[in-house]
Amino acid sequence: MDSSVTALPTFDLSVLILPNELDFQLPTNIRLGHLAEKIVSELIQASTNYKVVYENSQIIEKQKTIGEIDFIIENVKENKIIHLELAYKFYLFDPTISSEAINNWIGPNRNDSLSEKLEKLKTKQFPLLYHSITAVNFDSIDINRVSQSLCLLVSLFVPYAFKTKVDPAYEKAIKGYYLDSKTFISLDNVEKVYYLPSKKEWGMDPSQNEIWTDYKSIENKIATSIQEKQALLCWQKYKETYLSFFIVWW
Repeated sequence: MDSSVTALPTFDLSVLILPNELDFQLPTNIRLGHLAEKIVSELIQASTNYKVVYENSQIIEKQKTIGEIDFIIENVKENKIIHLELAYKFYLFDPTISSEAINNWIGPNRNDSLSEKLEKLKTKQFPLLYHSITAVNFDSIDINRVSQSLCLLVSLFVPYAFKTKVDPAYEKAIKGYYLDSKTFISLDNVEKVYYLPSKKEWGMDPSQNEIWTDYKSIENKIATSIQEKQALLCWQKYKETYLSFFIVWW
């Protein structure tokens, strides 16, 4: 997502000059956010125009961690140092919250939001670079030479049958829709098959999935999740069409 939304300088992964074939091993026992960090780290290191100088650097003051800096990277062709923060998020659009679109993108369980994330980046994450203790951690670089950028990778979802046009700045990140379980059940038919990906699989394309099942096989898991107030991502295959959507409890 670019600076027209975030009001922060943007680092686009498309600037990385990468070999035609990439081959790296990814850990299987880490959370989705850390998996995204690992992938981005591997891409930067595989590129010919950037390198990772520091990664996941904890800033510690008086034996207390006051924050963490995701990446310090270098554009080796231009000799430029960048403090790069990475965020990989899934947000749903609730038009009832505010007249300002930026305030209406919330987490699937309504306990976080895009606007809160951006505020944290602006007031905590990026200023951390200039904390008095940070320079000690990064003694091989001149902090005053470091620029700052955000790589915000987002998947956005709008309400089912949502007719209002979304701002073009968000539109390209829309991956699907969300609905409640009652609506989901009403749309089911015998030709549709489903898969409920684990959170680590959320970043995959549904068309890559090979395991599909009917509604009856996932009925209990959906009911339990709704009761526990946990939204579910669901993939659907219908004939040759694949869809991705959240089933929400609210």
